[in-house]
Amino acid sequence: MKLQEWQFYVLLAGLSWGVYVPIIFFGGSELGGKPASRMVGVLCVGVAYFVIGVVLPLVLFGTGQQKWSDVNLTGNGLVFSGLAGAAGAIGAICVIFATKSAIGAANQDGVPPATYKVYIAPLIFGLAPVINVLVSMIWHPKAGSWANFDFEMPGWKLVMGVVLVGVGAALVLFSKEEAESSKARPAPAAVAPANTPPTSS
Repeated sequence: MKLQEWQFYVLLAGLSWGVYVPIIFFGGSELGGKPASRMVGVLCVGVAYFVIGVVLPLVLFGTGQQKWSDVNLTGNGLVFSGLAGAAGAIGAICVIFATKSAIGAANQDGVPPATYKVYIAPLIFGLAPVINVLVSMIWHPKAGSWANFDFEMPGWKLVMGVVLVGVGAALVLFSKEEAESSKARPAPAAVAPANTPPTSS
């Protein structure tokens, strides 16, 4: 089976988003692991966004590989494209803050630092498709008009998929509770044996 171009980009997007959480955590840890270090990680994410999202498109337009004449610079297009970029940046920053908070909560609870961190990515990527479906069910923008809202009931397969995602997120949360309940409890204090009085002969 030949891999089509759109399938390649889907795999690349999944790979990029899938490795983001562990990579940004390791990068922040190597920078010191403190709140200021996490903010430097945010700066690094911003630099990457700038290079890929600003410099690369300008190079493509400047070299003629993309044509400005093909672009329709409308207000809605610019505003909502900017909002999409803001949503992506906010999500990236929230992952960093979630990781920091999860490590702090684990240290406070006396469990290994990575105990809660492992739940961040499954919960995010379980929640995102549910929100995507809900928004797509009620928001139906048209060319030149974004304020078009109407509820469209999806087919049973889509509903079942959303339910399964919710069940998966619930299982992740349940396993988190199990991890909390099974954390090491302090060992009971040892009781010194009572001294036996000497027996008279």
